[in-house]
Amino acid sequence: MTELFGFSTLHFAVLGVLVFLAGVVDSLAGGGGIITLPAYAALGLPLPLVLGTNKCSSTIGTVVSVLRYFGTLKLSLRALAPMALAALVGSAIGAGAAMLLDPGFIRWALLLMLPFVMYSVLVKHHFGLSDLSGGFTRKELGRRSVAVAFPIGAYDGFFGPGTGTFLALGLSRFCRYDLLQATGYAKALNLASNAAALAAFLYAGRVHIPLGAAMGVMSVAGHWVGSHLGLRRGTAAIRPAIAFISGLLLLKTAYDLFGGRF
Repeated sequence: MTELFGFSTLHFAVLGVLVFLAGVVDSLAGGGGIITLPAYAALGLPLPLVLGTNKCSSTIGTVVSVLRYFGTLKLSLRALAPMALAALVGSAIGAGAAMLLDPGFIRWALLLMLPFVMYSVLVKHHFGLSDLSGGFTRKELGRRSVAVAFPIGAYDGFFGPGTGTFLALGLSRFCRYDLLQATGYAKALNLASNAAALAAFLYAGRVHIPLGAAMGVMSVAGHWVGSHLGLRRGTAAIRPAIAFISGLLLLKTAYDLFGGRF
């Protein structure tokens, strides 16, 4: 059987399709790693390479989403700066805590919280429809964005899955951005944290660079399609994507907690 980068053509093609689909979903709602991490692991890569290679392809794709959202929506770099700093500091603290604490309690918290997330986006049809952030002063908006970005950044460093989803929801709920703008800012925050993590993986030699670059092309395609869909249809595309990712994360969390008991 023909091989690419040491993997069968069939496995490589299936991985490419999954990375593309993950890029579409990730550009709309975050959480693409819920799809791609198991896909890379199924390829037979060692766990350290799974994490680093996934980070490589997802970072490449996220660049496209950020450029499209910021370029089209004219999002504010001044508004982004404090929340980006808060997210990076929170992520560093969370990563340090992960070395000392058992993340099991986070799974229980997710199990309780995710049904409410799904309820908010599926039942509360007014949620995230309008941009009401102009009702805050610049300082108040900055404080609110930091209050959202810091704890979610800490969650990202400590545990991780669904960070982009929680950022978009948090920025929409507490800063009153519409879901489209909130998603754009969330993608930029994701890109900053992903780039920092990728640099660490590259330094440690834990990235399958040829595979990561090749899958990066598929991720770029997925993020382009997804961001185009988001910009064209707005919250009508983002809400079901968030519900889908929240449902996947809920199932994964339940399996992690109870799967071995049945």
